[in-house]
Amino acid sequence: MDQGPSPRTGTGADDMRGAVRMRVARIVLIVVVVLGGLFVAADRVGVHLAESKAAKQAQVTEDLDARPKVSIEGFPFLTQVAGGKLDDVKVSAQDINAGGGADSLRIDSFHADLHGVKLSNGFSRAVADSADGLAFITFDDLTKAAPQGITVSYGGATQDGKTFVKLSGAVPGIGGSISVLSQITVRGADSIGLHANPLPKAFTALGLEDDIRQRIDFTRQLTHLPAGIALTSVTSTPEGISVAAGGKHVVLAN
Repeated sequence: MDQGPSPRTGTGADDMRGAVRMRVARIVLIVVVVLGGLFVAADRVGVHLAESKAAKQAQVTEDLDARPKVSIEGFPFLTQVAGGKLDDVKVSAQDINAGGGADSLRIDSFHADLHGVKLSNGFSRAVADSADGLAFITFDDLTKAAPQGITVSYGGATQDGKTFVKLSGAVPGIGGSISVLSQITVRGADSIGLHANPLPKAFTALGLEDDIRQRIDFTRQLTHLPAGIALTSVTSTPEGISVAAGGKHVVLAN
């Protein structure tokens, strides 16, 4: 007598075991996603707290009117801290007094990229493998830093890339109006200088070149630069001047 096809032994049990494995896998996946989210959240909270503290400390240490913006790049932050080295840190600041007394010079904005920031001594010491930055100074602020009566404005550029500023106004202590192009250059590691060239023949013919240069040529220092960083170039633009800086083994805190 035909009994029909034999039943497939164990199929129901196999299906159940497969369903259980899939359910376990989903549970594990959910747990991993949640834990990963919590780690990311903790990491982001940690980095925001560190950025805020660093910005506040920089404002207090450098006596800045406005708090700078600090951005710690890279992920995860907590792993970087555990390793004692931050991959990349970006700093932006505005309205910085970069001089003192009669040589006061205001920086309108400053941006810096710090690479490979090593932390030590309980995070009280920070040294960057390398750093580069760019400061912008408006012509209004450069005029305030110039000798009395002299106005500084954009002077154009040459085909070989040299840029100039224009000095105009009454010559202090001598009288008479002057309007000359001045080349602006980096002088030493932390200063910029303006040197008029050439002077009008009306003044040089009278033998006044040295006297005039002493009154209109000037140098201003950008103070409080971190150890290891130096000015590298300066460029004139229609709105002001851009000063670039960079260096190796830059001591940020010690």
